[in-house]
Amino acid sequence: MSDEETIVVKDSNGTVLADGDAVTLVKDLKVKGTSVTLKRGTLVKNIRLTDDADLIECNAEKVKGLVLRTEFLKKA
Repeated sequence: MSDEETIVVKDSNGTVLADGDAVTLVKDLKVKGTSVTLKRGTLVKNIRLTDDADLIECNAEKVKGLVLRTEFLKKA
C-alpha cells in the first residue's frame, strides 16, 4: 500500500508543501493555552511535515512547537 506511505501535504491554495518551506497565515489564529494571536500574513519559516496531511509543525514568533492546520496556510 504505497499510497498511504506517501503523504502529500497541500496548503489552502493546493500548492504542495515540503519540509523546510516557509508559509504565511491566511487568517488570524488564536493559540490555545496562551494569550498570543498570530496575525494574518505572519511568515512561518522552516516547517516540518507530520504523519497527518492536514497538520504541520513549526516555530512561530513567540510560540515554539506549534502545530498548524494546512487550511490556514499558503506557501510563501
